[in-house]
Amino acid sequence: MNADISFQDIQRAAERIQAIVRPTPVMTSRSFDAVAGVSAFFKCENFQRGGAFKIRGASNFVYSIPKEQLGRGVVGYSSGNHAQAVAIAAASVGIPATLVMPEDAPKSKLEATRGYGARVITYDRMSGNREAIGRKISEETGATLIPPFDHPWIIAGQGTAALEFLSEVPDLDALVIPIGGGGLISGCAIAAKALRPSIRILGVEPEDGNDTLLSLRAGARTEIPMPQSIADGLRATKPGAITFPIVQKYVEDIILVSDREIRDAMKFLMTRLKIVVEPSGAVTAAALQCHKLPAGLKRVGAILSGGNVDLEFLQTL
Repeated sequence: MNADISFQDIQRAAERIQAIVRPTPVMTSRSFDAVAGVSAFFKCENFQRGGAFKIRGASNFVYSIPKEQLGRGVVGYSSGNHAQAVAIAAASVGIPATLVMPEDAPKSKLEATRGYGARVITYDRMSGNREAIGRKISEETGATLIPPFDHPWIIAGQGTAALEFLSEVPDLDALVIPIGGGGLISGCAIAAKALRPSIRILGVEPEDGNDTLLSLRAGARTEIPMPQSIADGLRATKPGAITFPIVQKYVEDIILVSDREIRDAMKFLMTRLKIVVEPSGAVTAAALQCHKLPAGLKRVGAILSGGNVDLEFLQTL
């Protein structure tokens, strides 16, 4: 598999997935701008199919599988949003899907994945190895393994979010993007830099999920213990082998936000913009709200990557 991803790959992915992926709105808020001190443009992937951006990469992957292999089905591993996306994409072409998910994944994500027709196998996040479980299922069944971020087809699909974003708001100074394994920021960075070379790419991680920041400082992929952040979709322990070099090339800096800052951003988005954003999706708003961006930025695009959150958690806000 060629690990190089071009802007043309992202354009082709956009054409490939247009029948299943929804164009998501860009929202603004004068009250948020007043607090953040910038003109913020929110790309609302919380309104996407499956409630998150993940359908972009998952559908591009499923639609790229050779026909002779497609009927064997697919298997994936995920904390929730990628699982739902794989289930939706598999159902759209009538193939079986098996998803390996942590036992402590939000109930809404577990139930939704099953609701889309997938078989769900749970594991202990602290002691189990989801990649090994997924590989074993793939070897036993012949199903195609769909990783959550570290694959060219996934990265190209995720990059369509920036392609769409900059077609709506082309004159952004910076793009602020959540980082888990790096699939979203990698694809979006490639697309954004092709469309607007001067744009600045900034990533956001939870404070205890700072594997990408540490890796950039070390100049090599660095593994950390399993994060405990409320941002369950950003609990990667190590950047991807394919995504990390892209991050090194295009990402200017990584911003860290605390769980308290994430909660405050979720509450602001819910009470003032009237939208529900999950913790992993709200990290970008938290970075803006807490004035953690570099000085001099005026027009900032922030991707709200998803909206799948349990009602019980929302009550704690």
